[in-house]
Amino acid sequence: MDEPCPGREWASIPISAIEHYAYCPRQAALIHLDRHFTDNIDTQRGHLAHEVVDAGGPGVSRTGVRTWTALNVVHEELGVHGVCDVVEFPSGEPLPVEHKSGFYRPGGAADLQVAAQVLCLRHMFNAAVPSGVIFARQRRRRYDVVVDDALEARLRRVLDTLRRAFRTDALPTPVNDTRCDRCSLKENCMPTARVDTTSLFTPRVLGQWDD
Repeated sequence: MDEPCPGREWASIPISAIEHYAYCPRQAALIHLDRHFTDNIDTQRGHLAHEVVDAGGPGVSRTGVRTWTALNVVHEELGVHGVCDVVEFPSGEPLPVEHKSGFYRPGGAADLQVAAQVLCLRHMFNAAVPSGVIFARQRRRRYDVVVDDALEARLRRVLDTLRRAFRTDALPTPVNDTRCDRCSLKENCMPTARVDTTSLFTPRVLGQWDD
């Protein structure tokens, strides 16, 4: 998992937080503010799918393309950092390939993750890098994600929102909907628990005291 930069200013956002926040802001806060994470069958499937790419270092694909797995990337101006699953160099310039254990949904958080990786690689390699790739293992297909001005602008808006949310250093309200059924943090998140936000020192209205 991408590690946060030192301190609580959140000058740089982990790329992994983009997908977590898009799925559920409370999940993102539990993982990146409280540093809490537990596994379920879905996350274990993701770990297994990433075993090869998590090894790190240079290599060559089955088709003879130079690759680098688990490549650390950063973009100071954008304020983002993370790890690319795989970076291919088909024509000498980098091409990030994000591995997903499930299905690919166009326009979702995965596109934003790839956009962040592309912008980091443009910055680090001083290369064009017009697009990235999402490899969805469920169907074993590659999907091209073109990182144009519109997608970059969308990414910057999401990062601004994330930075403001993380700087509050507080847990968002639980969503308590169908997303919770598949979330590995459900037991600790307790989305169905009723939270009484009334202060212990706030006097009750006369006539509403319990016997």
